[in-house]
Amino acid sequence: MPTLLHSYTNGLFIAAGLIMAIGAQNAFVLAQGLRREYHLSAALICMSCDAVLILAGTFGLAALLQSHPLAMEITRWAGVAFLSLYAMQALRRALSPHVMNAGKQPRRSRRAVLLSTLAVTLLNPHVYLDTMVLIGSVGAQNPLPLVFALGAVSASVLWFSLLALGSARLAPLLSRPVTWRCIDLAVAAMMLAVAWSLARPALQTL
Repeated sequence: MPTLLHSYTNGLFIAAGLIMAIGAQNAFVLAQGLRREYHLSAALICMSCDAVLILAGTFGLAALLQSHPLAMEITRWAGVAFLSLYAMQALRRALSPHVMNAGKQPRRSRRAVLLSTLAVTLLNPHVYLDTMVLIGSVGAQNPLPLVFALGAVSASVLWFSLLALGSARLAPLLSRPVTWRCIDLAVAAMMLAVAWSLARPALQTL
C-alpha cells in the first residue's frame, strides 16, 4: 500500500539523516571497525539501543501529542530549530573537515568494548535527542507511527551494519577529509529537508 510504503520510507530516510551525522557513536563504531575489534558486537548494541529509544519516543510522544495540541506545536518547532542547527553544524564541519583516526591502541577485551559502546550510546544526550525527541516527534505525527518507527529502526540497522562491516575494508578511503566533507554536506541537506517537512504544514495554515 502506498501509505505503508510512504510511512516506512519517511522513517527510513529521516532516521538515516540523523543517525549518519558524524558523532560519538559513529566515530566509536568506525574506530572499532577499522581495528576489527568486536565491531559487530558494538554495532549490535547501537542498533538495539536505537530501536528501544525510537519505539519509546514514537509511542510515548504519540499519546502526549494527541491529547495536547499545544505540545505538538512546541515539539514541531523545537524539532525545526534543532534540525536547522544540526544542519548548520554539519555545513561548518564540511567547510573545515577533520580526519577520523582510529589510532593504534592495544587490543581490548570484548567486555571492555561492549561497556564502552553502552557508555558512548547511553551517556550521550544527542542519542536521546535524535531517537526519542526528534524521530519520536515526527513518528508520533505520522498516520502510521509503528510503520514509521520500523523504517527508522531499519535505518539504524542498515547504517551500523554498513559502518561496522565496511569500515575495515574501506579504511584508506575513510581516512580522506574529502569523504567526511561529502558526508556532512549530505547530512546538512537531509536535516534541512526534514526541518522543512515539519514546518511546511504549519506554515500552510497561516
